[in-house]
Amino acid sequence: MTPTASSAEAGPAIFAASLCFEAPYLIEKLVNDHVCASEDEARTLFREVKRYLFLNRADQSKLWEMHSFRIDEVWHQFVLFTRQYTDFCMRYFGAYSPHNPSNAPESPKHNAGKTLQVATFKEFHAYYEKVFGEPLPDCWYDERSVCLHRRVLDARVGKLLLKEEGGRVELVDGVGEVVFAVNALAAQAMSFIADTGAFYVRELPGNLEDDEKIALVATLVEHKLLRLAA
Repeated sequence: MTPTASSAEAGPAIFAASLCFEAPYLIEKLVNDHVCASEDEARTLFREVKRYLFLNRADQSKLWEMHSFRIDEVWHQFVLFTRQYTDFCMRYFGAYSPHNPSNAPESPKHNAGKTLQVATFKEFHAYYEKVFGEPLPDCWYDERSVCLHRRVLDARVGKLLLKEEGGRVELVDGVGEVVFAVNALAAQAMSFIADTGAFYVRELPGNLEDDEKIALVATLVEHKLLRLAA
């Protein structure tokens, strides 16, 4: 029987035990709800959730942010199993680990009366490699999972204005700030994206080649203007 960690007892050894935790009910939900395309993908992303939580608990001298919408969604789905997630946190970490969405507004976090420094993605990358002895997996880079058959979601549909300016097309927010700009050759595709809440990359209209469609969507995903679905 796996021991339950108290706040005083929790440490690297019992943190590491969390990496072996299995949640078949979560894997099933991720596939059935089309959060993940397969059980293998679900297990891969869940492994990264566990590693992320481990890293956060093992070093609390900095604020380690969530950098992937895809991994963040799997974490969110795990949290929805309230009893199981709470038991997981208390058993291995001795305290509940709140879910902090990857797109949440930045806010200071305090530890023993001190405001924690927010770690950069580069620092997270180096920390991950140091702890696990391997490169940060591609799944942490959402844009690398874009393909023609990938479905993407636009959380800002209808909230961004599209305009052409000087041979390029721009996405402009409610205060007039340009949040993204690209060559006007992609105008038809960008108009489609701005007006469509969910679509497959292959559905982009206009004269873009397949690799150009992938590159355009990947860039928008990298800038967190689009997010991936299964």
